[in-house]
Amino acid sequence: MKSPLGTLCETAGTHDPEDVEHVTDIGLPEWPQYDGREREGLVRALEQGQWWRMGGGEVDAFEREFAEHEGAAHALAVTNGTHALELALQVLGIGSGDEVLVPAFTFISSSQAVQRLGAVAVPVDVDPGTYNLDAAAAAAAVGPRTRAIMPVHIAGQLADMDALAKLSADSGVPLVQDAAHAHGARWNGRRVGEFGTIAAYSFQNGKLMTAGEGGAVTFPDRDSYEEGFLRHSCGRPRDDRGYHHRTSGSNFRLNEFSAAVLRAQLSRLDEQIDTREQRAPVLDRLLAEIPGVLPQERDARADRVPHYMAMFRVPELAGERRDALVDALVARGVPAFVVFRAVYRTAAFWETGAPDATPEELAARCPNAEALTGDGIWLHHRTLLGTEDQVHRVAEIVADAVRSA
Repeated sequence: MKSPLGTLCETAGTHDPEDVEHVTDIGLPEWPQYDGREREGLVRALEQGQWWRMGGGEVDAFEREFAEHEGAAHALAVTNGTHALELALQVLGIGSGDEVLVPAFTFISSSQAVQRLGAVAVPVDVDPGTYNLDAAAAAAAVGPRTRAIMPVHIAGQLADMDALAKLSADSGVPLVQDAAHAHGARWNGRRVGEFGTIAAYSFQNGKLMTAGEGGAVTFPDRDSYEEGFLRHSCGRPRDDRGYHHRTSGSNFRLNEFSAAVLRAQLSRLDEQIDTREQRAPVLDRLLAEIPGVLPQERDARADRVPHYMAMFRVPELAGERRDALVDALVARGVPAFVVFRAVYRTAAFWETGAPDATPEELAARCPNAEALTGDGIWLHHRTLLGTEDQVHRVAEIVADAVRSA
């Protein structure tokens, strides 16, 4: 199916900090971070003699440690975060003709995971302050074919899990949490794995913990975990010697080397979150003092936020002026990016599994996502791993760039 957007969305707003020359170094920490723990883990995986999960011990150990960290009954390590979402939806039985509610404002994997299973991704607007799925908009979008609701915890702040859990209970439609940004997050004292839903995580290179690529799915019960295990290993049971593939599936197995690195990454995650939790309020306060800058709001119930991003909006500098502002920040050493575009503003969204609507009709239903697409900016979380003086310097650079723009 040809995209109704034509070619416009293929080039607009594609600003990557690596493409900007003459970048100033203001001394922010590098990412990824590593030390002897990763080296020891890699050697341990190497010397055990078996490098895939069926013969080694690193993946099994990581799954136990990650499940405990996230408050889940079980965790399953997989190849990447997109596969984690696909697997989570498969375990819920999502398939052809089903509809899944997804935030209109999210990385494209959230909608593509739905669409690759033959289902329809239905974009729903987000809260204008937190940028998370709006529970009231989701309730209005639930229809007879809705089979799942996918909140995405943008920048590590959990969506309104109180309202969404009630919506799920009232409608009978299960939640599946896209927790790609939310390792270690809490909502009213509860971790992602403590809400009784399936959740999917990413360990891609820029994420809060990483092995370059990787992902995980957490499960609330043994049955769903076992279903996930079968499907992530081509439908083949652990002890199978006769190629008795019980379900459809694919090879989403994580290797032993990646798991060894992730175990080391997990060991320092909480300390890094503590640092970001100290720096984020400082940066938000400083950004809020800049005329025209609106930082992402924080719900008081989000009592621990890992801050995958520091996000803000510049409504008076939307579109190309916002893009130029991002380039100016990058040139001065700030790891800045334009935000995700609304999923319906991409050619990929319209290839398969799109709702029966035009981009403009979806934009009218999702005014907050539409506005964010044009005026949002995010800073990589390594910004919040710097010193408080560096955070002040970042805010000064943003203020100066906004004034110049």
